[in-house]
Amino acid sequence: MRHRYKEQTMAYRKIEEYDENTTRELAGHIKAILELLGEDTGREGLLKTPERVAKAMQFLTQGYFQDGEVIVKSALFEEPYDHMVIVKDIELFSLCEHHMLPFIGKAHVAYIPDGKITGLSKVARVVETYARRLQVQERLTEQIRDCIQESLKPLGVAVVIEAMHTCMSMRGVQKSNAVTTTSAFSGVFLKDARTRNEFLQLIGR
Repeated sequence: MRHRYKEQTMAYRKIEEYDENTTRELAGHIKAILELLGEDTGREGLLKTPERVAKAMQFLTQGYFQDGEVIVKSALFEEPYDHMVIVKDIELFSLCEHHMLPFIGKAHVAYIPDGKITGLSKVARVVETYARRLQVQERLTEQIRDCIQESLKPLGVAVVIEAMHTCMSMRGVQKSNAVTTTSAFSGVFLKDARTRNEFLQLIGR
């Protein structure tokens, strides 16, 4: 089976197995790519490379088989707390959909509860769920915001992502120090500049 989350009474279970047919088909294509690039796929160092890459690609895109809303609701608690909850410096690794090269960075996520909170680790897992897909940073930022807003129904959500894109540093303009920052807000973070500024100050930006 593929990497995915299965809903079981509002919980999820991660299955660490690879689909054999998908692995075999991907490996065949990867072997062909290596040969087109002029490599000898029969040499020792490359014998298992197609299979390794096939499994790596399935792992790096496992977010297609995960549900962010199920993740948030798997640890939902009634709580009268109505101040800002921030999980910052969440490491993320994703693949740019234009070149399938990595972009690497950190996400900062905040929400203001409206009677319900979720487990802190679930916020990080939501980031990972959407990062483990072919992405653009702008869409990734909004998907994280929308998932938390729709599943938790808080008073507002704020998301900031800072990332370095290897498609800019390894090729193209080759600017290794360029960092891209994106943000997405909802509810009180969108309407109230003081709340938004407090979030930005707390994450140190």
